[in-house]
Amino acid sequence: MEAAKIVNLYDLNETKAAEYLKGFEYPWEALNVIADMIIELGKSLDPEIYDNKGENIWIAKSAKVWPSVSITGPCIIGERTEVRQCAFIRGKALVGDDCVVGNSTELKNVILFNHVQVPHYNYVGDSILGFYSHMGAGSITSNVKSDKALVVVKSLEGEKIETGLKKFGAMLGDHVEIGCNSVLNPGTVIGRNSNVYPTSCVRGVIPADSIYKAQDNIVKKS
Repeated sequence: MEAAKIVNLYDLNETKAAEYLKGFEYPWEALNVIADMIIELGKSLDPEIYDNKGENIWIAKSAKVWPSVSITGPCIIGERTEVRQCAFIRGKALVGDDCVVGNSTELKNVILFNHVQVPHYNYVGDSILGFYSHMGAGSITSNVKSDKALVVVKSLEGEKIETGLKKFGAMLGDHVEIGCNSVLNPGTVIGRNSNVYPTSCVRGVIPADSIYKAQDNIVKKS
């Protein structure tokens, strides 16, 4: 399933997790060890650029973090990133440079590449969001199936990959735009430069350079 491979989704120059991600073929394979990766990365950060704000919490001096934010480690907040009022970072979160984590947004077990925006009432769990990806207001990743079964990644052509994971949100490629109030179901993978219409319910692998209007109405960008 080529469309779902790391090499086809992400520019690894745009994350501190680059060397870590190079060890995997598919991005969801990295979810189980994000915590260990953040702790190791944190130890190597330049203290002239990053402050150690608590147990396994590193925040760039140039970042703006509002006083009402709740952060649990392990966590890294990148340079010039803004974490707004009442954001809830539950741990195991690597947030890149120049990102926006918005008011009442919740993060858990995630990698956000540089320039990611999750600015308004988003939930992002067990997910990896690529360079310049953006989730519209109220859009969320659903990371556990209702029947609690293990997540299977499925392509439009019927290919399947058993992930062995109970918790798996979404893998967004670089420059992906998610419309407001959309739900990305467990095991969603969206290729680079694709757009999802507002209020969509998305599942499976969506090809790069696509416009998702509905599950049976996915068109190629002209």
